[in-house]
Amino acid sequence: MIESSAIRLLCCTLAAASLSACGGGEVGGTVSGLGTGLSLTLNNNDADPLTITRNGSFTFAKTLSADSAYAVTVEAQPAGQLCEVANGTGSLNAEADTVDNVTVTCTRTASITGTLGGLVVGTAVVLRNGPTRLPLTGNGPFAFPGTVAAGTKYNVEVVTQPKDATCTVANGNGSFVENADTNIRVACI
Repeated sequence: MIESSAIRLLCCTLAAASLSACGGGEVGGTVSGLGTGLSLTLNNNDADPLTITRNGSFTFAKTLSADSAYAVTVEAQPAGQLCEVANGTGSLNAEADTVDNVTVTCTRTASITGTLGGLVVGTAVVLRNGPTRLPLTGNGPFAFPGTVAAGTKYNVEVVTQPKDATCTVANGNGSFVENADTNIRVACI
């Protein structure tokens, strides 16, 4: 009878150890510098896309088994920003402990930014600020390329309307204030 109890205990212990290893380890970290109203998409091992809309912690949905490699990359950058990943590659340890030290830091790469809404799928609108033209084919945040110095004047206007629609610009002109959103709104009807 003692042998039977010892065998049962050993089996239960092995089963419990196997089940705890089945859960796998999570991969995550923190995002900082992401602009208000913007989003970025991260991948882990070119899969498991994760769209992030705020600064703070993140965790990928899929867990990894012990000793599995991970590689966190940016799939889609936010409009007018560049996000870079640090501590984004490595392997889980033999216990599949969670990795939570991946850091994603976003910085501004454009000064003149705004949001487009109401554009019908399959159409396009072209904006202009000075000599720079910006064709847009989808709703959401947009950014003219490059940065400008504080005090630089801007005047965003529509130069090419989409087919069967009219787009108007609100808050399209002013002087750029450093580290502030220009709050340009383009609405199509």
